[in-house]
Amino acid sequence: MATQVTATAQRGSTFLHVAIVLQTLTIFLQAVSAGLLLTSSYGEVLHSVGARVMYGASMLYLLAAVLAWKPGGGSPRPVRHASGFLVLASVQVILGIAHVPSLHLPLGVLMFGLSVLALARR
Repeated sequence: MATQVTATAQRGSTFLHVAIVLQTLTIFLQAVSAGLLLTSSYGEVLHSVGARVMYGASMLYLLAAVLAWKPGGGSPRPVRHASGFLVLASVQVILGIAHVPSLHLPLGVLMFGLSVLALARR
């Protein structure tokens, strides 16, 4: 029984790590596409598609955190972090749609830093 719980916890932890890596990568790519937004005709499309992918990665992070916590018996802390991150991602999307770069850009930098921090904690 203990071996099964340990294997479940290990799988949940691995999935959580992959989700955080994916989230961090998508946020970084959003910064790249934001630069392209300023310099090319296709930058707006890339940034728009990237926003959807980044939001999906944030939802995946929350799902992975719940799966690592509930069946694996892990700490609920990653669930709180992932939930907070999904809230930040929601605000980020709203600010982007509303064209409020004075808040959208700093929030993006904050999100990248927090995502790197979550990655470093793993």
